[in-house]
Parts: sequence; C-alpha cells; structure tokens
Amino acid sequence: MEEMRHIAYETVLRACLFGTLTTMMAAILIYKAREALTKDYKKTEMWLYLPKDFRPPEAYAQWASSTVLRDTYLTFALWTSAIAITMWTIALLLSLFGVKGTPL
Repeated sequence: MEEMRHIAYETVLRACLFGTLTTMMAAILIYKAREALTKDYKKTEMWLYLPKDFRPPEAYAQWASSTVLRDTYLTFALWTSAIAITMWTIALLLSLFGVKGTPL
C-alpha cells in the first residue's frame, strides 16, 4: 500500500510540475515575442531555414521577420496559457473538493 501511495504521489507531483513548466513556457514565449521586434533577422533560426528564394528584400526583411516571429510566439503563448489555465483550474477544483495528497 505504501509503495502505491509513493508512486501515486510522484505521478501527481510530476503532473503539477508540468502545470508550473507550462506557465513558465507561456511567460518565456511572451518575452520572446517582445524580443522578436528588435532581434536582427539574420540571426534568427527562422531566417537560416528560409530558402533564399523565399527571403524578402533586405529593406523589408527586418519588419517581415519580426512580425511573423512575434505573431507566432504570441499564438503559441496563447495556446500554452490556455493549457496552463486548464491545469491550474483542475488543481484548484480538486483542492476545493477535498482531494488531498499525503506527504511521503
């Protein structure tokens, strides 16, 4: 019985860590979106993977790259935030309904 309790505790703890890490990832993505506006487009991974035929003219490249990266970071931040909010809501509801863990 104690071994089962120990394993259950570890699995739930790991799930809670995913919630924390998901929240941190959302914050990092928001930071990266802000940083994308000023980062040199030639130093982005996106630019390195972009085939030369699809690269915009240099006068336009900084704006285009920073806009696309910012929008992409914010889209993923939105999705990640929704997942984090869902996990935190489930944890809160479990707590409110009296579902408690036992320490090791």
